[in-house]
Amino acid sequence: MRKYSCFLFSALCLVITGCHSVKEEHHDHEHELESMEDLHSHTAEKAHAGEIVFHEEQARAAGLEVITVSPSSFTEVIHVSGQIQSTPDNEATVVSASAGVVDFAGKYLTEGMSVKSGTPLITVSAKNMVNGDPSVAAEVEYESALREYERAKSLVADRLISQEEFEQVRLRYEKAKNALPPVITSSGVTVSSPIDGYIKKVYVKKGDYVQIGQPLAMVTRNKRLQLRAEVSEKYADRLPTLTGANFKPSYGNTLYKLSDLNGRLISYGRTVDENSFYIPVIFDFDNCGDIVPGSYVDVFLLSLPLMDVLAVPVSAVTEEQGLYFVYVQLDKEVFKKQEVHIGLSDGERVRILSGLKEGDRVVTKGTYQVKLAATASVIPEGHSHAH
Repeated sequence: MRKYSCFLFSALCLVITGCHSVKEEHHDHEHELESMEDLHSHTAEKAHAGEIVFHEEQARAAGLEVITVSPSSFTEVIHVSGQIQSTPDNEATVVSASAGVVDFAGKYLTEGMSVKSGTPLITVSAKNMVNGDPSVAAEVEYESALREYERAKSLVADRLISQEEFEQVRLRYEKAKNALPPVITSSGVTVSSPIDGYIKKVYVKKGDYVQIGQPLAMVTRNKRLQLRAEVSEKYADRLPTLTGANFKPSYGNTLYKLSDLNGRLISYGRTVDENSFYIPVIFDFDNCGDIVPGSYVDVFLLSLPLMDVLAVPVSAVTEEQGLYFVYVQLDKEVFKKQEVHIGLSDGERVRILSGLKEGDRVVTKGTYQVKLAATASVIPEGHSHAH
């Protein structure tokens, strides 16, 4: 009986040991499979490192546009600062025709207000001054001189006065006529706009006292404007090669091309300003209606043509910590962030010195959205594409 019990115990131990061995072997096999899957996943992820998935739905929403890079003509560029100015023949200064106190002819007079030639702008009155209103005295003198002149004409015709006496009367009349203010009303002397245009500057306030000949306002037509660029003396030898310019105002992102605005080079300085060490370059052009005189601009002076240059739109290039990147399309929904070295820009395109080759497809619109997608891209399992 005791021998039989020992036999049963030994058999039970063998069964338990066997089951445990099978379980451990199965667990080890599962662990091995998981390790192989992790390795495969890691290898697949590594194979697609740096690639960005940007689906068609995202592309449509972002208005994605892509161009194929190819050699083209470009232009040497000098990037400087400048200012928009009115041309001298398009401006007129309104001055006071008499001394007195200023009042506006209308309810107000503000910069930017549209005016027509002959529009009353300001009245100047001295009726409450201690010495009286000189314009009223001038009008009285004129009327008196006119009456005497008309009488003298008939007298000299009848030879009742000498020619010398008549000349003295005529000179008094001419002097009184020239001293007469242009327009005299009950409010005083009215000063009007000499040209059609806009009020560029108002130099006085209501109630100010002004003298004869003192500037009151500036009127500008704004039909033709000037671009004044300040160029460093180191570019002096390249000024004769200038062919045009593009500019971008500080108040917006619109790029203006002088070639589209009937622009032309007027002149450039032959000497350096001893105070600024810059050479002025002057262009003039047609105002398309939304360019503000006096505003500061970025100027891209265009010089000698260059051939077979790789260049992309400015919108294609992004900057991160002093490095520049573009996004290259590898497949329909797959993109890659590519570092590039850039050259000069004409404001519209930027020259690519290295990092791209002919035939590369580069994102030009929707660049920012692709950049955002780079942080969330996941390559689908089994995805493949042609390189």
